[in-house]
Amino acid sequence: MARGIHASIAGMLFGYDTGIISAVLVYIHEGLNTRTLTSNEKELITLLCSGGAFYGAIMAGLTADKHGRKAAIYFGCVLFIVGAVLQGAAYMTVQMAVGRVIVGFGVGSAAMVAPLYIAEVAPAKVRGRLIGLNNMSITGGQVISYAIGAAFANVNHGWRFMVGLGALPAIILAALMPFCPESPRHLVYNNRKEKTEAVLRRIYGHPSDNQLASILASISAACDEAREINEGATRWTKIKQLHTVPSNLRALISACGLMVISQLSGFNTLMYYSSTLFALGFDNPTAVGIVVAGTNLIMTWVNMMIVDKLGRRRLLLSTVWGMSVGLIAVAVAFQFIPVDIDTLELKGNGVSPPAIVVLVFIIWFVVFYGVSVGNTAWMNTDFFPLEVRAMGTMWLTCSNCGSNVIVSSTFLSMMKAMIPSEAFRFYAAICEIGYI
Repeated sequence: MARGIHASIAGMLFGYDTGIISAVLVYIHEGLNTRTLTSNEKELITLLCSGGAFYGAIMAGLTADKHGRKAAIYFGCVLFIVGAVLQGAAYMTVQMAVGRVIVGFGVGSAAMVAPLYIAEVAPAKVRGRLIGLNNMSITGGQVISYAIGAAFANVNHGWRFMVGLGALPAIILAALMPFCPESPRHLVYNNRKEKTEAVLRRIYGHPSDNQLASILASISAACDEAREINEGATRWTKIKQLHTVPSNLRALISACGLMVISQLSGFNTLMYYSSTLFALGFDNPTAVGIVVAGTNLIMTWVNMMIVDKLGRRRLLLSTVWGMSVGLIAVAVAFQFIPVDIDTLELKGNGVSPPAIVVLVFIIWFVVFYGVSVGNTAWMNTDFFPLEVRAMGTMWLTCSNCGSNVIVSSTFLSMMKAMIPSEAFRFYAAICEIGYI
């Protein structure tokens, strides 16, 4: 149990680094290039993290198979620390961009390896809860990022503290990992059965010899089957196997399709640009963002409690419609908020009734998103058989990061080209397609 909690810190890092950019974009002012950033520069800084995450997931997938799950987590911690330092010390856009890419590598690594590691070290009776805990850690990291953003909002160069503090959880995780065992499946797959027995005794709390033998036999059988399938196989062969074996391809399409819908629904526009968005109606946009992130955290917990009882498909079918309704209401309310399209700034001051309606229905959207697709999409690593699980999880993470690149690189441009109301109607249409 403790090992799963330790590994879930990687999820918190994921959430923190995707959420903190929201406050940074509002309070960075003239901190880079001694001038205010343009909308295109803000989109670039935001999307580079998602772009880096795409390649980070690929690197982690290769590292996790060859060198073990723990090695991939260590690698991710180093990337988080280096990226956080570079961002905090940046004075030019290019320096910030390099830091964001490196942090993106860490985000992709954490997103890919953490749920895989937890699934393989957790006893079956608590496995689902611990994977759900990793999802809660992601949303918890987002809440913490908004709280940090609000705390440093009025501090001179506070944005540097916001990004620099991202190194702290990575240092803690790296310090805790020596106390965590390697994945027993990885050990058995690499013919290290003696060490596997010691690891299983730690995981299952000193089981009897018969229980240990049964667990080990089950893991060995799965690994022998995977080894037989993969004997002499290269990485390219595994990728080909994932895409050409019908059952593997169905699992890949189902898992990645759901992940793409979860990202293109527009939720991450709230994570990346919520402070910018809520500045169109509220005096303290970062503090308002905490309400949204906190709602997502609560609904992630609700999802963890009910998903196994209701089933993933039933839960999705009963909630995705609510996401679309919430976004349509947001689109309608934005028609009554006067916005300067050139600068994406509010015309006038004060909190208006339409702004309150926007906040209410964004929370509505987050309730339906958090209890269903937002978290269920990350629970699909078990769709893939062991012999292609790391590769399948890698592509699942890549589909997340790739669709994130699309969202993060187009939102501000869409707000200008289509006006805010039309942008949210577009995301509502994506949700309707996902429901169908």
